[in-house]
Amino acid sequence: MKYLLSFALLICSAVAFAQNPIDGNWKGSRETPNGTFEINYTFKVEGDKLTGTWKTRFGETAIENGKVDGKKFSYSITFNDMTINNTGELINDNEMVVKNERGETKLTKVVKTE
Repeated sequence: MKYLLSFALLICSAVAFAQNPIDGNWKGSRETPNGTFEINYTFKVEGDKLTGTWKTRFGETAIENGKVDGKKFSYSITFNDMTINNTGELINDNEMVVKNERGETKLTKVVKTE
């Protein structure tokens, strides 16, 4: 019985500390009238809170008001005195879609090779 309880606690701890698949570095691009617009994200999930950064050729901005609900998430980005609200959904562990009033962007997880 003692071993069964220890095993159950070990499994619960592993699940509690498992990394959310949204965590990590993501990249994508979108075609605009001014050419291809490349976007890089760094996402960090803690519970139901989403933090991180959004980086383009124009600079880097912190993600604000981020929330996660299962595979769906939302956040806003403020730059040039303009706030853009975004929603997203994880398609699988390596793909997601982010949407806002300017359109939709597919992102791919950046996998580090050593």
